[in-house]
Amino acid sequence: MFTESLEQLNRDSRLLFAARVARMFGYGFLAVVLVLYLAALGFDEARIGLLLTLTLAGDTAISLWMSTRADRYGRRRMLFLGSLLVLGAGLVFITTGDFIVLLVAATIGVISPGGNEVGPFLAIEQSALSQIVADDRRTSIFAWYNLVGSFATAAGSLAGGGLATLGQQWGMTPLASYRIVLAGYALNGLVLAVLFRQLGPAVEAHPAPPGPFIAPGSRLGLHRSGGVVLRLASLFAVDAFAGGFVLQSIVAYWFHVRFGADEAMLGMIFFGANLLAGMSALAASAIASRIGLVNTMVFTHLPSNILLVLVPLMPTMPLAILVLLVRFSISQMDVPTRQSYTMAIVSPEERSAAAGVTGTARTVGASLAPVCAGLLLSSPALMSGPFFVAGGLKIVYDLLLLAGFRGVKPPEERDSA
Repeated sequence: MFTESLEQLNRDSRLLFAARVARMFGYGFLAVVLVLYLAALGFDEARIGLLLTLTLAGDTAISLWMSTRADRYGRRRMLFLGSLLVLGAGLVFITTGDFIVLLVAATIGVISPGGNEVGPFLAIEQSALSQIVADDRRTSIFAWYNLVGSFATAAGSLAGGGLATLGQQWGMTPLASYRIVLAGYALNGLVLAVLFRQLGPAVEAHPAPPGPFIAPGSRLGLHRSGGVVLRLASLFAVDAFAGGFVLQSIVAYWFHVRFGADEAMLGMIFFGANLLAGMSALAASAIASRIGLVNTMVFTHLPSNILLVLVPLMPTMPLAILVLLVRFSISQMDVPTRQSYTMAIVSPEERSAAAGVTGTARTVGASLAPVCAGLLLSSPALMSGPFFVAGGLKIVYDLLLLAGFRGVKPPEERDSA
């Protein structure tokens, strides 16, 4: 199935898929050991939470600036610049343990503390892909796009945890073994740069057609769709704020402290989790074709959030892992449907801006949570709090999304109604 779908994509689309794989491998590679690395440098949980928050805050500003200007200044140019920010951040994290310097690098560069997408890449790539696929294939393509990303994150998590463990078995200190992983992350920035340099002019935005709906005073590239995008963005920010409490690096640290899981075990946990997440994203396309995009987002997300709350209530590590893996098996069905829905209900010439604004809202929301999660992790009595806060807020998000957007249909659902 994937081979057939991939054969229908042109060379530029395949390069975008390849960049997604390389990038998500790098994010998963780093996320398993990032908090362990910062702890090995001597930072306490509160300072680690602050650094992670500023990492995501910096990604927010960078993503908003680059994604809302990509159509004007060139998508290829912005993607290439983003790859250099990955490289630069990785190099700084390797070469210094100074907290202030790391704060600056984390804010300016591109670092993924959760194994999730950060930076300008997702918004720009989504817009490019939406140009070349039909409406009725968009969700399916996005599902495959997310599937390969999840599998790459899974492989990266396994490789990162395994490499750190192997380094320590060879006599390295934990800190030195983590720096090897960071070197691999920096190298990933070079790989991305090479891939993006090969993209052709077809990925660039088409000029917007003249029309009365393009307001002279429009901001952030939005005009006719501004209202609905801002409503979506506010809800996505709530969901992302909740998700920021359970970033992959934070969950890995929780398993390490609560159950004594080592780096290899953490790598295996998130290898399995991301494989299941990828499969759940693929299933989303088939479900959405039956019950609709909004219903798929909500009714697959609700049970996953209940399972998230149950993770810290498990008395043993095997049970906690089991519940976490079951949660991941349905947790990502809302991702391709959310992306497809956003692209479907806005004007074609607003897609980059819409993806950028909603993506930035998610990053803003996520950036505020780690500092709060760090404070919770620093207290033995509150250490499981991030799971409860995340699950509860995500349930609120699901209900608000259903109430606000159940009647707003994408073109393919209106046509089939």
